[in-house]
Amino acid sequence: MVAAEHLALGFATALTPTHLLACFTGALLGTAIGVLPGLGPLTTIALLLPFTFSLPPTAAVIMLAGIYYGAQYGGSVTAILINLPGEPSSTITCLDGHAMARSGRARLALAVAAIGSFVGGTVGTALLAALAVPLASVAARFTAADYAALMLCGLVAAIVIAHGSVPKALAMTGAGLLLGAVGTDVATGQARFTWGVPELFDGIGFMPVAIGMFGLADIIHALASPNHRPDVSTSIERMRAQPGELRRAAVSTARGTLLGSILGVLPGGGPLIASFASYAVERKVASAVPPVGSGAIEGVAGPESANNAAAQTSFIPLLTLGLPSNAIMALLLGALIVHGIKPGPAFLSREPALFWGLVASMWIGNLMLLAVNLPLVGLWARLLRVPHAILYPTTVVLSCVGIYSLNHSTFDLRMTAAFAVAGYLLRLRGFEPAPVLLAFVLSRPLEDNLRRALVFSDGDLTVFLREPLSAVLIAIAAGALLLTGLPAIQRRRALLQ
Repeated sequence: MVAAEHLALGFATALTPTHLLACFTGALLGTAIGVLPGLGPLTTIALLLPFTFSLPPTAAVIMLAGIYYGAQYGGSVTAILINLPGEPSSTITCLDGHAMARSGRARLALAVAAIGSFVGGTVGTALLAALAVPLASVAARFTAADYAALMLCGLVAAIVIAHGSVPKALAMTGAGLLLGAVGTDVATGQARFTWGVPELFDGIGFMPVAIGMFGLADIIHALASPNHRPDVSTSIERMRAQPGELRRAAVSTARGTLLGSILGVLPGGGPLIASFASYAVERKVASAVPPVGSGAIEGVAGPESANNAAAQTSFIPLLTLGLPSNAIMALLLGALIVHGIKPGPAFLSREPALFWGLVASMWIGNLMLLAVNLPLVGLWARLLRVPHAILYPTTVVLSCVGIYSLNHSTFDLRMTAAFAVAGYLLRLRGFEPAPVLLAFVLSRPLEDNLRRALVFSDGDLTVFLREPLSAVLIAIAAGALLLTGLPAIQRRRALLQ
């Protein structure tokens, strides 16, 4: 009965004209920009976030969520048509999706991707609705020490999911913590790392970091190392599935949905890990002809359903615990804070219309995506032909307008430019910017909870080991960090021998 009342409230909120328009606009924009190679959901949300500031909070959150899960499908279009993923979690779709396109089955591959995305997103949203209340009640019992340990797990997750060198990921996480410490200490009133610059007394803005290190740094990187965009395949024919192929796709979709739903909830999880994990499972269990990796329908259905299921369930730790499970959720956490919304255990009771409206809008948005994207395959293919000479300058101008509109400050523009250059230079040296953003967002909450825990315990550090949940979380963080660094240690020992 309570669940029915919650869903009734959610659909009453989501079905208003303003929120329906926000949902449709977000899903459409997310798909359209997800189609463009290199501009995935992280970059898309960072670039479009300033344009949601004029919207009411609920409409803004619904639109941003629509951009997120819309981009998950949009990225699969280029992966299938031209073997170029629009966003990272669609990378694995290139293997079988493009092989299907080369054999004249592009329309079937795109249809399977759309249906798999719809199923995964729908089930993921159902889990969000089912698990949010129990998780929130558990989170309400968290102490300050538990929260500090949970934030520590989030920081370790940033290191675990980073590609390449663990020391580099550690360095970027530390840089994010330092950036988050800039500004005035709320407890003491002392200015920290401001170098006497008045604009830094309130801290570094979230948007200059996000847009600079992700959106604009991506553009600089693309311009510095231009790649010729391949021609879009014209072989988007109507071709029926082979006997038994749709049944195999349905089984793979179910497996991918289950796996993605689980991995989306875990700190450090998300669409990227879910899609790769689903593909690994399909290669082990699918008995396809051709085999997975050579144009099998399972290689499209599994990963596409997994990344969309993970995209939905990633909202569970964000909204109920205030803990982002990946870099995109960290960006959305910053967006919620900018709109005056504080996720956490009290979020469901404090903002029930917003939460359940968001859940209902996800169902509606996934249905919209299915209805819109199937007939628009040809349009997305033509959109890929937008010249870089038009796309990139337009993106830069819109980003600058959005940044300036925040505080009408040229200092914010200079900060954005500085972070853009820094992000580009760091990528050249093999440093990933994602841990910076995650640590930047978690920096202040980690400091606040760490300070509260130490105040309550009179400065006794053992409080983190005396609290059972805190001790378990710290052990998990330490174990994950050890396992992540173990291969590097073994390689170094092998070189010394």
